[in-house]
Amino acid sequence: MFNKVLVANRGAIAARILRALNAMRIHSVAVYSEADAGAPYLDMATESYAIGAAPARESYLNQDVILDVLRKSHADGLHPGYGFLSENAAFAQRIVSAGARFIGPSPKWIAAMGHKTRARELAAKHGMPMSPGSDVLPAEPEAILAAARRIGFPVLVKPAGGGGGIGMLPVQNEAQLLDVVERSRSMATRGFGNAEVYLERLLDKPRHVEFQVLGDQYGSAVHLFERDCSTQRRNQKVIEEALAPALPRAEVNAVADKIAAIMREIGYDNIGTVEMLRGADGSFNFLEMNTRLQVEHGVTEAITGIDLVQAQIRSAAGDRLADILPEVIDARGHAIQARVYAEDPKNFYPSPGRLNVFRPPQGEGIRVDTGFAEGREVTPHYDPMIAKVIVHAHTRGAAIDRLIAALEAFEIEGLKNNIPAVLAILRSEQFRAGDVHTGLMPEVLGKKK
Repeated sequence: MFNKVLVANRGAIAARILRALNAMRIHSVAVYSEADAGAPYLDMATESYAIGAAPARESYLNQDVILDVLRKSHADGLHPGYGFLSENAAFAQRIVSAGARFIGPSPKWIAAMGHKTRARELAAKHGMPMSPGSDVLPAEPEAILAAARRIGFPVLVKPAGGGGGIGMLPVQNEAQLLDVVERSRSMATRGFGNAEVYLERLLDKPRHVEFQVLGDQYGSAVHLFERDCSTQRRNQKVIEEALAPALPRAEVNAVADKIAAIMREIGYDNIGTVEMLRGADGSFNFLEMNTRLQVEHGVTEAITGIDLVQAQIRSAAGDRLADILPEVIDARGHAIQARVYAEDPKNFYPSPGRLNVFRPPQGEGIRVDTGFAEGREVTPHYDPMIAKVIVHAHTRGAAIDRLIAALEAFEIEGLKNNIPAVLAILRSEQFRAGDVHTGLMPEVLGKKK
């Protein structure tokens, strides 16, 4: 087991990992930028180090500085959390080369799944269901048009080197295609330093369903059920739940079992999430694989009782899944997570500022993950998520009611937040009925206006 682990992240996920390390009695190292000096979670760490100015490229994305802290602190492990360097294969390899362990999959799997078209090729080779798509688009306009015609309009232009909804743009017809491709390339270059884009068939109101997997270094891999992440704004998740509502269990379980079998076949060796789109015809289609812990891991923890962060750490340390997980993994009740953002609920633009009042809800079946406290500043330098509110109850209806009550009790003053928009979704007839899809949020909020 690890002696000391460096947590190369900030905010809610840094606090979450530090909590797991403390429970495992593993020494911990926190890092912080100038903007995060004095953050409440830093007190949870055994030691902490300043790593630079507020902009992420000068701190959390500065590999040399983080590697310097790894050496100074004599940490034998590094947990990247999510975002930042969590899916950077070159960084993971540098950690390994420095004599420490990267708490995540092997660098080869990060590289294989990090490039979206290569990941599609690998997944298809092993029998993963796949919607029509293209290779990385060439420069020639005629070749781009030919690729779109093979797939059939409408199509979605997507960056090959990154995710999170950045640069994902729909195209309805040939007249729009070339201009949209150029816009996507520009956004991909700014967001990921990689201008490569590709095409996928654009599904009408699909469900976004993802499958949690966990592997070890000995060829074992399992799934821990699925999460529905369909409720989104600008292709970014806002509400996630487990299990997926209003879907035939036999159908979903069959997909989950197939994914777990593929993970065993390829030798996947740590935590990961296979993201799928389910079309109106009931077909599941591979979207991408995230080779890291997910923001929404808490809903899976709630229904299974398994601490995914501790499981991830133990797998990276060399423990076998048979020793990490219970013999039978059950799903109990229903869990829902709402992401609380510092943003205008009318247009979802970021709303940085001071948290003059910040009092998260408490109570049975309520969990709040955050890296903030009252009086702290939400800066424009990072993602505007300020908390995750996770609820668990015996039924989905009870979980919805519990989440509504929790969000109503969440006191935030000093900046705008998205809670009014989330409450409107939770109270809608469509959401309560489980009639969720990726266009639900604008559809419901549009009706509300």
